[in-house]
Amino acid sequence: MIEIKNLEKSFGNNKVLKGISSVFETGKTNLIIGQSGSGKTVLLKSLLGIHIPDNGTIEFDGRNYFNLSRDEKRELRTEIGMVFQGSALFDSMTVAENVAFPLKMFTKNNRSEINDRVDFVLKRVNLIDAHHKLPSEISGGMQKRVAIARAIVNKPKYLFCDEPNSGLDPNTSTLIDNLIKEITEEYDITTVINTHDMNSVMEIGENILFLKNGLKAWQGNKDEMFVTENEAVVDFVYSSNLFKKVREAYLKDLNKS
Repeated sequence: MIEIKNLEKSFGNNKVLKGISSVFETGKTNLIIGQSGSGKTVLLKSLLGIHIPDNGTIEFDGRNYFNLSRDEKRELRTEIGMVFQGSALFDSMTVAENVAFPLKMFTKNNRSEINDRVDFVLKRVNLIDAHHKLPSEISGGMQKRVAIARAIVNKPKYLFCDEPNSGLDPNTSTLIDNLIKEITEEYDITTVINTHDMNSVMEIGENILFLKNGLKAWQGNKDEMFVTENEAVVDFVYSSNLFKKVREAYLKDLNKS
C-alpha cells in the first residue's frame, strides 16, 4: 500500500499539486486520470522520487520516504518496477538482455539464476521465443510486454506504469491491461497506472484517482464512476458519445434491477 498525505508541489509560481491525499491499494490496479495539466504526471514522478514535494508525505507500507536514509531509499528502489510510456528498451540489447538488466544491476544472482528468472518472466508475459531478438525486430505490443517483464523480473512490491497503452491499437491495449491486472493480483503488487485511456479505466479501474487542476476531484472504482453525479467526472469521462451511451445503458439496467 502507498499512502500520500497533503502532497504539494510547485514549479516557480505554478502550483501543480495542491494538497492531494490518497491511498493506492495492494493487489489492485490504481489508476491516476485527468486532463493534461491536471498534475497526474507530476504526482507519478513524486511517487518515484524524481520530484520532491514541497509539503506532504509519501508512505510505502508505513515507511515515510522522506525519513529514510540513503541506503534505505536505495533498498526501496529495488522494490519498485517501472513500465515507461515508450517502453524504454535498450536498442542494442536483446529482449533477454533487457529483461536481465535489473537483475545484474540490483542483485548478486549468478548467470544461471538470472537466466532462469528471465525465462520465467518472459514465459509469464507470453514471449517464449523472443529471447534473442532486438526491440526493433518485434511489434509495439511485444515491446510493451518486454517492458512489463523487465519491470517484474526483480519481484517488485510496487509497479508504476506511465501510459502503458500509448501507441497501441485497441486490441493490444486490452491485452496489456489484462496482463497488468493479472500480474498485480497474482503477485499482490501495489500497481499505480498513469493513463488517459478511458477504455483502460472502464476495464481495470479498481481504484481510480481523478485529478483536476492539481486537486483530487474524485476517487472510486469503475462501477462507482458509472453512477457518480460528480460534475467534473461526468464532464471528463462522458464527453464522448460512446461512453455517454455506455453510462446511460448501465444506469438503465441498474434502475430495472
